[in-house]
Amino acid sequence: MKALIQRVLSSDVVIDGETVGSIGKGYNILLGVVEGDTEEQARELASKIVKLRIFDDPDGKMNLSIADIDGEIIVVSQFTLCADCRKGNRPSFISSAPPAEANALYEYFCSLLREHGVKKVEQGVFGADMKVTIVNDGPVTIWLDSDIFRQSRRGGNPQ
Repeated sequence: MKALIQRVLSSDVVIDGETVGSIGKGYNILLGVVEGDTEEQARELASKIVKLRIFDDPDGKMNLSIADIDGEIIVVSQFTLCADCRKGNRPSFISSAPPAEANALYEYFCSLLREHGVKKVEQGVFGADMKVTIVNDGPVTIWLDSDIFRQSRRGGNPQ
């Protein structure tokens, strides 16, 4: 799983002119599911994101988590994060999970964020043409890939 986490002041998702999800201060997470991703990886990724300390404390240091600030999260499925651009100029998406598998892990990931106590978790609509508005705060943008968890358990050094 690949997650692009953006610290935001607000974010919303609009489909056909209708707002389907909207948050205030928190995270906009763009989530890509790779073929072979597992529920265990979703659990590790959700746990890491909830504990991630990228909000400023009173001294201006990034020391606070989403829970510490009582923040909100909006998660948007985005298979294009799985793009392989190593050959040619047209991205290949063959590594992205099949839609049914990807949607199931996307929904599971969102439910895990709720289980971790995030007060508001909004979602886009899987597979829809969405218009996403992001008011990035900082800007602070963090890239997480669940492959890092697999490599760290094996003692590997992620490159």
